[in-house]
Amino acid sequence: MKESVSAAPRTVSHDLPVSAEFEEFMARDWAATPLPADIRLAAADVTPARRARLSARFPGERLIVPAGELRVRSNDCDHRFRPHTAYVWLTGLTGEEQAGHVLVLEPDGPHRHEAVLYVRPRSPRTDGGFYRDRRYGEFWVGRRPDLAEAERMTGIRCAHLDTSGELPPGRDATADAELASALSELRLVKDTWEVGQLQRAVDHTAAGFEDVVRALPRALAHPRGERWIEGVFGLRARAEGNGTGYETIVASGAHACVLHWIRNDGPLDARQLLLLDAGVETDSLYTADITRTLPLSGRFSPVQRQVYDLVLAAQDAGIAALRPGVCFRDFHRAAMKVIAEGLTEWGVLKSPEGDFHRRYTLCSSGHMLGLDVHDCAQARAETYLDGVLEEGQVLTVEPGLYLQPDDETLPAELRGIGVRIEDDLVITAEGARLMSGALPRTPDAIEAWMGGLMEG
Repeated sequence: MKESVSAAPRTVSHDLPVSAEFEEFMARDWAATPLPADIRLAAADVTPARRARLSARFPGERLIVPAGELRVRSNDCDHRFRPHTAYVWLTGLTGEEQAGHVLVLEPDGPHRHEAVLYVRPRSPRTDGGFYRDRRYGEFWVGRRPDLAEAERMTGIRCAHLDTSGELPPGRDATADAELASALSELRLVKDTWEVGQLQRAVDHTAAGFEDVVRALPRALAHPRGERWIEGVFGLRARAEGNGTGYETIVASGAHACVLHWIRNDGPLDARQLLLLDAGVETDSLYTADITRTLPLSGRFSPVQRQVYDLVLAAQDAGIAALRPGVCFRDFHRAAMKVIAEGLTEWGVLKSPEGDFHRRYTLCSSGHMLGLDVHDCAQARAETYLDGVLEEGQVLTVEPGLYLQPDDETLPAELRGIGVRIEDDLVITAEGARLMSGALPRTPDAIEAWMGGLMEG
């Protein structure tokens, strides 16, 4: 509610003046443009249960969940807008037109709430803002649903932002730590619909990785081959979903030793490895998160295979540790045990005991996955990091070795090699299901897969 919807149209310095005659002309002779009657969101069937679970956590309290506000990227240009994750989870609404909207759960008796969605009204054709306002005018940014349409879409009672003034005080999900934690914790276990959305994201991501391998010959020839690969994957992400779920990491050679390398401005060298960490975000805003480390020549060198095999063994151990009832940290511990023992066998470490292996692994071996790539991040430690796994949770297993090019504890032939293998899994009653199994993981399978795609 930070910006009044009746504010003057957002114009810029180079907009031409509007005459009174033109203003009068633009205000007439517009046909009605109703949205289809069957515009109900697929998520509208599952969001009531989510709101009920949140309601039970905070009886008698007003809960406020804003979609968020537009943010300026440069001068008069805004960043693309993505609604706040909690708002998406509770409403099913995902579009850029949600900027400024607010979901309020109003206490309706001691043990329940009524959901009310406050939305920006459509641009009336009697108001010049519809063709002059660059930020909210429908000729600039597209049509918004009216109240009746928004109610059909969501199953939530809707009201205009400009009819209620400032919202009364309540718990705000963007400022209240307890409410933010509850919203994260409620998302830890995914429902069947969510798992389906995540599988769709994974499948599109696998197709994007195939696109990348097919494009490697052209990327190798370009002076900024990393950018070429980023663009290839981005095309798949935008064509099949909302875009990428996070900034794509395209890290060749020693760049792979930088955990979040997103500059992606380097060339590709056929003698080196390429670490690609990327995920397609669906239109429902659920994202995949997959990493493959590929030999740019199509075949691993002996030392590259040596490093890759150790990371793969660590990932296998981590995946094997996944099942309901075990500690969340157990899969990381299993993976790091393999890494520490391997580094000791190589002579890099004197002993596998202690945490000295972390010099070469740097971070945790996985995280929850969902609407956010690092999902449920506000959950309390006792429910997440120090909690136990439950059926329906979706997470990544992604051990890595990052052998820095300037690390004198390493033999020269290992320096500058970075390998991460990351897959997405859903916890089942029996253990865990590998959602990203369409992409090869073993060195031999990767070489055969790349050979077939690059030759085609």
